[in-house]
Amino acid sequence: MANEEHLKILKQGVEQWNKWRLENAIRPDLDGAPRSLTRMFDFDPSKGKDRGASLSGDADLSNARLSGANLSGANLSRADLGNAKLRQANLSGANLSGANLERAYLVRANLSDANLSSAYLREANLGSANLSRANLSDANLHNAYLSRANLSGANLSDAYLSGADLSRAKLSDEAKLRGANLCDADLQGANLTGADLTDADLSRTNLVESDFTNATITGCRIYGVSAWNVTVVDTVQNNLVISKQGEPIVTVDNLEVGQFIYLMLNNTKIRDVINTITSKGVLILGRFSDPQRKSVLDGLREKLREYDLLPIVFDFDRPTDKDYTETVQTLAGMSMFVVVDVTSPKSTPLELEATVKQCKIPYIPIIDISVDPHPFAMLVDLQKSFHWVLPTLNYESKEDLLDDENLKTYVIDRAVTKREELRKAKNQEPEPLLIRKIPAKNC
Repeated sequence: MANEEHLKILKQGVEQWNKWRLENAIRPDLDGAPRSLTRMFDFDPSKGKDRGASLSGDADLSNARLSGANLSGANLSRADLGNAKLRQANLSGANLSGANLERAYLVRANLSDANLSSAYLREANLGSANLSRANLSDANLHNAYLSRANLSGANLSDAYLSGADLSRAKLSDEAKLRGANLCDADLQGANLTGADLTDADLSRTNLVESDFTNATITGCRIYGVSAWNVTVVDTVQNNLVISKQGEPIVTVDNLEVGQFIYLMLNNTKIRDVINTITSKGVLILGRFSDPQRKSVLDGLREKLREYDLLPIVFDFDRPTDKDYTETVQTLAGMSMFVVVDVTSPKSTPLELEATVKQCKIPYIPIIDISVDPHPFAMLVDLQKSFHWVLPTLNYESKEDLLDDENLKTYVIDRAVTKREELRKAKNQEPEPLLIRKIPAKNC
C-alpha cells in the first residue's frame, strides 16, 4: 500500500512535492496508489468534475515506488520517472510525452494507448508490458528490454531502438516502425506481421525466426543482420541496403539473399570456404533415434574428423516432405561423398532415391549384418543403375567398422578413388564424329 504521508505531500501539488523531494533523501512509496491519485490535480469546480490528472511540470517521481498504481489517463509529460518502480502499473492512455523513464521498471505495466512520444526510456525494463497502440515516435529506447511486450498497433516511427531486446515481442497489427533505428536490436522470434519498417535501420539486428508476414521492409539497411529461418510470406522487401555506412550502396530485394550477396562481395575467403566443403564434406545419413545406430554414426563422425574431413549429419528419422528432400539434395550436392547407414532404415531409401540421380558423387552404403543381414531391395537397383553407388560395406561390429585401417581402406580410399574417376569422366570431352560418305560396297 502507498505511504499515506507521501500521498498527502503529493496532494499539495508538484511544486511542493518537488521541494520535499529535494530536501529529503527518501524513496517515495506510492505502490498500489488508487485511481484518486490521478484525480488530485486540475479540479474544475464550475463543472463539478476533474479534467484528469496533471502531474506535468517536471514532476520528480524518480526512484519512486509506483508498482500497481492506477495512473490511467494521467498527464505525466516531462515527468522524471527515472529508476521508478512501475511494475503492473496502469498507465493506459497516460501522457508521458518527453518523460524521463531511464531504467524505469515497467514489467507487465499497462501502457496501452499511452503517449510516449520523445520519451527517454534508455535501459528501461518493459518486459511483457502492454504497449498496444502506444505512441512511441521519436522515443529513445536504447538498450531497453521489451521482450514479450505487446506493441501491436504501436507507433515507433523514428524511435531509437539500438540495442533493444524485442525478442518474442508482438509488433503485429500494422505496428509503425518507419525510420526506426534498430541497430544491434534483438528481434529473435518477434511477431512483425503487417508491420511497417520502411527505411528502418536493421544493421546487425538479430532476426532469427522473426515473422515478417505481410510486413513492409522497403528501404531498410540490413548490413550484418542474422536472418535464419525468417518468415517472409507476402512481405514487401525492396531496395534493402546490404552495405554499411560509408561503403558504396548495394541494394537487393530479398532479406535472406542479402546476407549471401554481402558474403560473396566482401569475404575474400568465400572460395576457400566452398572448396573446403566440396573437398572435405562427408554427408552421413542414417537413423539417429536408435541408440545403437546413433552410437555407430557418432563414432563414424568422430573418426572422419581424425582424417581432416568435415562430417555433416542430417537425421531423417521423421516424416519426410519436400523440404527435407530439398535439404538433403543440397547437402549431398556440396559433399565430397556420402556414407549412408542402411541398417533397418526408415526414410533413408527415399533420400537415396532423391539424391543419387541428381548428385554424381560416391555413395558408400554400410550395413550391420549382425542386426540386419540384407539391405533394402531398391538399393541393389540403384547400384546397378548408378555406378557411383558403391557395393555395400558389410560389418559385424562397430569396432570393425571404426578400426583405423578398415575405415581408411574400405570407406575413405574407396570414396576418394571413385571421386577421382568421376571427376575425370566429367572433365573428358567426347570425341566428335565426322560424317563421311560411306563407300559403296562392291557387288
